[in-house]
Amino acid sequence: MTVTWEGLGWERVAAGVGRCRLPGWDCTVGLVLGEGTALLVDAGSSLEEGARLRAQAEELSGRRVTHVALTHPHFDHVFGAAAFPGAEVYAAVGVDAVFAYEGEELGRDAITHGLAPALAHEAAAALAPPRRLVSGEWTLDLGGGRQVLLANVGPGHTAYDLAVLVPGEPEVVFCGDLVEESGEPQAGSDAVPSRWPAALDRLLALGGADALYVPGHGAVVDAGFVGAQRAALAARFGVS
Repeated sequence: MTVTWEGLGWERVAAGVGRCRLPGWDCTVGLVLGEGTALLVDAGSSLEEGARLRAQAEELSGRRVTHVALTHPHFDHVFGAAAFPGAEVYAAVGVDAVFAYEGEELGRDAITHGLAPALAHEAAAALAPPRRLVSGEWTLDLGGGRQVLLANVGPGHTAYDLAVLVPGEPEVVFCGDLVEESGEPQAGSDAVPSRWPAALDRLLALGGADALYVPGHGAVVDAGFVGAQRAALAARFGVS
């Protein structure tokens, strides 16, 4: 029997590109298929969830997950990363220091938001600094003519926001929590509000007017939605 995106609870966004919305925090995880490769965008909120994602991704792709891109260092996006042994893990410069020195703080934040303490402690202890750190842009060749652009577009939602551009028709931009559709964008103590609108300008420049934009939480949106959210954030934070 042929395995389909929808059959495993995923949404097909474009050819070889899909995403799923995870229970609990409605966090989005993306999957991009190449020639004998598979890139996962974000990794879930626990090692248990990461293992489920790995199994689904392998079933969809027929191969192991070879690359993981982390959009920002919040527990609901990164705590499953250690469930992908052997994968090349990419993140914005600075995430390595967060993982090395702030793992316990991430675990406490996860517990505050409702993750079971045992799962939070397990995931925090397993965090390993990403080997591949993106300071500007990084073109990742997934084979078969598929290249993906990793772009350090922050700061904004955090000091370390990474976007993933998948060229094609349509182009797809994984935005992390720079964009949220299911609620107002969350600005915690690690946000950089004064720079957030500019980060959205960079997202729009990457994808253009006809791209699909995949938010960190919520439904896939268009450039008009991102532009409107940019204007709302600028007004909310009193910046241009």
